[in-house]
Amino acid sequence: MLPAENRYSKLRWFWTIASLLFYIADIGSDVGLVLKYVRERHFLWAGLTGAFVLVGLAVTQVFSYAWYKDDMKNPEGKPILSTLSCMRLVSLHVLGMGILTRYVQLLKAGHRELWAVSSAPSPEEERGAHHRLFCLATDLSMLKLFEAFLESVPQLLLQIFLILRHGECSHVQYVCMAFSCLNAAWALVDYRRCLRRSLPAAQEMPAGLPTAVYLLYKLLTLASRLLAFSLLLCLSPYALGGLAALWLLGTLWAYRLQTSFCTRRTTEWVYRAAVGAVLTFTFFNVKGQATRTPMTLYYLLHAAVNAAAPLLFALLWKPPLSLPGTTAAPPLAPTATELWYFWAVVGAIAVGTGAGLLCLAVYYARMHPPGKRREADEVDGPGGGAPPGGVRMRKFLQL
Repeated sequence: MLPAENRYSKLRWFWTIASLLFYIADIGSDVGLVLKYVRERHFLWAGLTGAFVLVGLAVTQVFSYAWYKDDMKNPEGKPILSTLSCMRLVSLHVLGMGILTRYVQLLKAGHRELWAVSSAPSPEEERGAHHRLFCLATDLSMLKLFEAFLESVPQLLLQIFLILRHGECSHVQYVCMAFSCLNAAWALVDYRRCLRRSLPAAQEMPAGLPTAVYLLYKLLTLASRLLAFSLLLCLSPYALGGLAALWLLGTLWAYRLQTSFCTRRTTEWVYRAAVGAVLTFTFFNVKGQATRTPMTLYYLLHAAVNAAAPLLFALLWKPPLSLPGTTAAPPLAPTATELWYFWAVVGAIAVGTGAGLLCLAVYYARMHPPGKRREADEVDGPGGGAPPGGVRMRKFLQL
């Protein structure tokens, strides 16, 4: 019998089903919101909402297909989806079914291993089977992370902006925002746990209070950042230039570190651009190096932007915020209710920033599992001598 920390448990299998349901609900609510905007003739909002969905799907399909091809070339790893022809594999990813295919594959393999009625396998076979399940889960968690920060998080930003600036609010919007938030939160925690589980020199992330504190740190800093960006966008559409600059800085940072995650140069550039998108909203360690200095600088900039957004808005604010549920043109001067609404947003930014950074400090000071050594970033290519996903696991980004 394998130790509990080396077993892919039945509870993890059921959590995978929950993750799949969140993913489907998130995409479905976004599609429903696109249709709502089209019916109301808000074609710009429909186009932006649909664009976020398509970009997230496209990027994850590119990585999923590339990883399938690399894993199938691995002479020592067991090829995955060996029953599928190359053309069928391409067709699945062109139709946007890459992540769903991986979910089905993981659930089928997990069910076969966890509820097997055949004779008991040898310890070596059992260890290898459970290791492959963790590999599949880790690949899937990274795809979900990219999907969350290329689709769910930008979707949240867009809907918050519409509520603050145009008073656009509906039940469909709130459902869309709720599922986007759940999908992003799930991706962050699942990725972090898979990362710690996949690094041989690191202890697995403890459940319970450490996971809750880590989740609060991520959600609070992310929420305050989205609110600050929304205020800047309400102030001027040119704030999109600032967002683009932050994305470019993150992409150039990944380039400067000379990441070598992919076997193809074009895919590596897509990877670096995706890294830049994640760095726009939250911090992670791109190369597995010491994080104290980069993280400190990142969150100093994070706090500066969060402080500057309300200040600039208060100084340059001419038309007041539109209250949710109202469509009438705002008066020339802000009313007491609108001022209260503005200060509520400012308070949420301040509390989110302060509480999020406090959770960050508490987690890394008291709850972060220690590691024996750092893992270098490696090329995930054929000849790595590892099972599917095995090499990729050792060079995962450290959130």
